[in-house]
Amino acid sequence: MAGTNPYAGYLKKLSVDGIDHKYYDLPALNSNYHLLPFSIRVLLESAVRNCDNFQVKEQDVDTILAWQQNQSLEGGVEVAFKPARVILQDFTGVPAVVDFAAMRDAMKMLGGDPDKINPICPSDLVIDHSVQADFVRTNDALQKNQDLEFERNKERFMFLKWGAKAFRNMLIVPPGSGIVHQVNLEYLARVVFNEDGMLYPDSVVGTDSHTTMINGLGILGWGVGGIEAEAVMLGQAISMLLPKVIGYKITGRLSQYATSTDLVLTITKHLRQLGVVGKFVEFFGPGVSELSIADRATISNMCPEYGATVGFFPVDSMSLSYLRQTNRDEKKVKIIEEYLRKVKMLRNYSDPSEDPVFSEVVTLDLATVVSSVSGPKRPHDRVSVSDMPADFSQCLINKVGFKGFGLSSDKLGASAPFIFDNQEYVLRHGSVVIAAITSCTNTSNPSVMLGAGILAKKAVESGLSVAPYIKTSLSPGSGVVTYYLQESGVIPYLTTLGFDVVGYGCMTCIGNSGPLADSVVEAIEKNDLVCCGVLSGNRNFEGRIHPNTRANYLASPLLVIAYAIAGRIDIDFETEPLGHDPNGKPVYLKEIWPLRKEIQEVEQKYVIPAMFREVYNKIETGSQNWVNLVAPEGKLYPWDSNSTYIKHPPFFEGMTKELPPINPIVNARVLLNLGDSVTTDHISPAGSIARNSPAARYLSARGLTPREFNSYGSRRGNDAVMARGTFANIRLLNKFIGHAAPKTVHIPSGETMDVFDAAERYKQEGTPLIALVGKDYGSGSSRDWAAKGPYLLGLKAVIAESYERIHRSNLVGMGIVPLQFLPGETAESLGLTGKELYTITIPEDCHPLQQLTVQVDDGRSFQVLLRFDTEVDVTYFKHGGILNYMIRKMLN
Repeated sequence: MAGTNPYAGYLKKLSVDGIDHKYYDLPALNSNYHLLPFSIRVLLESAVRNCDNFQVKEQDVDTILAWQQNQSLEGGVEVAFKPARVILQDFTGVPAVVDFAAMRDAMKMLGGDPDKINPICPSDLVIDHSVQADFVRTNDALQKNQDLEFERNKERFMFLKWGAKAFRNMLIVPPGSGIVHQVNLEYLARVVFNEDGMLYPDSVVGTDSHTTMINGLGILGWGVGGIEAEAVMLGQAISMLLPKVIGYKITGRLSQYATSTDLVLTITKHLRQLGVVGKFVEFFGPGVSELSIADRATISNMCPEYGATVGFFPVDSMSLSYLRQTNRDEKKVKIIEEYLRKVKMLRNYSDPSEDPVFSEVVTLDLATVVSSVSGPKRPHDRVSVSDMPADFSQCLINKVGFKGFGLSSDKLGASAPFIFDNQEYVLRHGSVVIAAITSCTNTSNPSVMLGAGILAKKAVESGLSVAPYIKTSLSPGSGVVTYYLQESGVIPYLTTLGFDVVGYGCMTCIGNSGPLADSVVEAIEKNDLVCCGVLSGNRNFEGRIHPNTRANYLASPLLVIAYAIAGRIDIDFETEPLGHDPNGKPVYLKEIWPLRKEIQEVEQKYVIPAMFREVYNKIETGSQNWVNLVAPEGKLYPWDSNSTYIKHPPFFEGMTKELPPINPIVNARVLLNLGDSVTTDHISPAGSIARNSPAARYLSARGLTPREFNSYGSRRGNDAVMARGTFANIRLLNKFIGHAAPKTVHIPSGETMDVFDAAERYKQEGTPLIALVGKDYGSGSSRDWAAKGPYLLGLKAVIAESYERIHRSNLVGMGIVPLQFLPGETAESLGLTGKELYTITIPEDCHPLQQLTVQVDDGRSFQVLLRFDTEVDVTYFKHGGILNYMIRKMLN
């Protein structure tokens, strides 16, 4: 059981303005403390403060203190970490609140007190993933999109409003407020907690992989699975492997033509090539001082795209200035500064004597950064803008893959005339049909947002325009963005080019791009065109942005506008004009491109504390739609069996107080045989619900019309919909099928069918299921349904060549066994077709990273690694998952 803290003797007093505070004197722990990376110091403080020799042990403290020796140990070494808080967005937050409500029911069923189920750790939920870009290019698009958001999501929003009342220690930020990560940066971030006089560093885990954005402000944070976040909300420590820390040294300064987006795309490609999965990246060097907090946050945001756990920028004087700029209380800022000085967590990037020891150091000179985009299918496939015409042309003829569309030479010149608003236009390969300034990555950054506004102004003044069939949109990350765009006078020019403010949320970046015009869709589909989306987002995986944009490029807000004006992605900006002025004179991009100095002058003048104060003073009130919403009362949720949005999940059916036995997986069939880089976008239900899908059939059977289907994201609180949408991505490549489709083969009958239908038939036949997959299984967003969905389909185990960190953890959290081929072995090298029967026995005394034998029905067998990485993984699995473990713990 929990005991007294053995480090109580290190508690010291800190007086600020006559008020006494307490803190743990970390430098007194060890003379080598100053050599620890700043990110590791945060882990150390948490271990010291929370040490009870139960959840967090003295051994954890010793392990972290000896980071330099332990970080390189073979197989890694486990430590416990208790984050200061949890952050959720509504797509991932709704199922978390659904699970909490169901856990209360399970507690009552098992004779416990339902009211014990509450967030113990401070938890904030920002509703930002529901709004879609249905309406664009009109002055009432914002209101129409928000009204439609409430119409579609009323049940979900009522449920969340109930949760805000029913659960203690949970804040709900209403829809229309902004994007979770930007609201986190501008409003929710504490930097240093002051809890009853105890000072400690802010740290956070979130149910969105881009939680990493907060590292730009010096707050250690990363994305976890929804189920893991729920355990933290319930007071559990995270079990993690002590990470290596890559020191990323930044020198020099950006050119006057480069943007922070260009910088982050450069870093993303660099670090992805270096290989930083499971590692911390910590930035240092004199060049960091040249980057604003928004620039740093942009780099930290893209952390999942380069694969690291965090991209950390320690707090410095610029961080403190940012707190003042965003209207944080001056007294709190003073406490933050004094505390961080005491524990040596306040950084001076220009002082090399403060540089800690790193596992490895890499360097980037900011002066080498050039204008860039990434695509057409992955965020780390950076291409310099000058190389885009040649690169896109090559992609068209390359074999189908991340950089190829496999077109034959006779199809390269395809063109498709079509009518839009009574005028004829022509689409070709490379035509831009979606241009969206969207997502937390860039809308949090005034330099690129104001840069886009200045570019728009110059473009309009030069007589340039955007073709009306291109779906243009602007979705700011918070009300502050709209405020400074209005005050600086650029909104009218953005609107003239079609970039009206259409909503406050992720929108196009997460696939909520809304419909394209029917004539555009028809032209694309009939002529098999590779048309493009250009967005200032962080993800461009296949099938994510829109089903009809086969190529999608990440770009700065400025380049989004430039490519929208050009109307095509294969333009050579150096030699080809964007368009012509009213006199027929060509206008080139370089003639209207704003310099970095010019943008910074506007930013200093218009991005001021008063804006943040005005916007955030009323953020928790919400719109009139939210105020008028009537939510149920009571500690237990009154489930509505007719609801197609919120459904009581089956995770705790048949649960007992006692631990269940570990049953062998006998004669399992392979539901899916997948290759490399299968992302959570391929696994987890996302985007619109296709009319020919199992989820559509389910909803139709309940009387809904296709117009009422809404998106998978909006229905994450209904497990029946989500199970049917698992592996339903049209770009899924299943080796059983041989082409992209959300299908598989029911082996015994040989029939091809939807993945869910095959799983249901296997379930009726009493056949357990597994999946065979390649490298990097589950890369992408930290989506809990990427583990919950396969669990509901009946998957008992996955055998992969390697796993993405969060997804492996989520599989364990749902009781699915992650197994890994031994080094050098694959399904192909072992001669496995996936049509065999597989038997796997997990011993009752299983332990982390042991080898198991997989028996095949033809008499062969092979060894696999059991990817339970820690003893905590083993514990969760034995309980049938992390939530079952938490219920049993609360019962006792």
